[in-house]
Amino acid sequence: MRYPIRVERILLAAPRGFCAGVAYAIEVVDLALKIHGAPLYVRHAIVHNELVVRSFENRGVIFVEAIEDIPTGMPVVFSAHGVSPEVRVQASKRKLTIIDATCPLVTKVHNEAKHFAAKGYFMIYIGHEGHVEAEGTMGEAPDRMVLVETPGDAEKLQIPHYDKLAVLTQTTLSVDEVKATMQVLQRRFPHIHTPTKEDICYATTNRQSAIRELALQCDLVLIVGSTTSSNSNRLREVAESLGTESHLLLTPDQVQPSWRTDHKIIGISSGASTPERLVEEVIGALLDGQTDVPVNVLETIKEDVSFRPPRDLIQLALAK
Repeated sequence: MRYPIRVERILLAAPRGFCAGVAYAIEVVDLALKIHGAPLYVRHAIVHNELVVRSFENRGVIFVEAIEDIPTGMPVVFSAHGVSPEVRVQASKRKLTIIDATCPLVTKVHNEAKHFAAKGYFMIYIGHEGHVEAEGTMGEAPDRMVLVETPGDAEKLQIPHYDKLAVLTQTTLSVDEVKATMQVLQRRFPHIHTPTKEDICYATTNRQSAIRELALQCDLVLIVGSTTSSNSNRLREVAESLGTESHLLLTPDQVQPSWRTDHKIIGISSGASTPERLVEEVIGALLDGQTDVPVNVLETIKEDVSFRPPRDLIQLALAK
């Protein structure tokens, strides 16, 4: 059955989609495949997008959660989310060849954790319990770090007095919620040390800013991304916080017929690990063959950040 379309315009947020860290991680796996061939082991999903993971699996990549599942002496890629020192020790014991695809911005937070631990600080980490990035960062100083998720957690947090106290954050959180949580921590612990530059990555900040602009001009916002993607979920929450109906979907078959008939202006963005082709497929499903609905871009900021893989990795791949 064909549904009449009332939608008058589709607005695309810019920036959206792949961030520099995701592009970097994907390029690192591509280079590792050229160098080592299949099978190639990757510890955890390289990025939180099922279709990206599946495309690599089709090329012989095997994703594992435990280092023990990798045969001794094989190459292993660490995902964009980073790993704890303990995981690196386990890999070394199994004589694995480590190829590190950790996002440089996640590495920055790891380095901050190591710096503060070496200086005798106790740390409060704002992040999501069980998220692989949080586990990796907190593994840098497990006996000197505690996790909080929300302003409410920060309000209830009970720790002994520490002369040296610092705060770190996961890179993919809601900017507004981190700000609110930070305010609680600074009120309760006035001597707490905060990073000179916010840990939330530029791409997360930029995409959330773009969603705020988009939500004000649309009556429906769709976020193309995985339910396992922290930054994709935060984008949906930001739109909803502004009173705009918002949904998270991964594939075009999840487009609801009512979206075509009940909304005049539909805004679309995508998580930092979402390939642009998925956005294009969702647009196609929304238009349902119509050619007279304009698709415009709402650009709020230009991004020019990129991360280059290690030179030795590039040279090894070229040699193949």
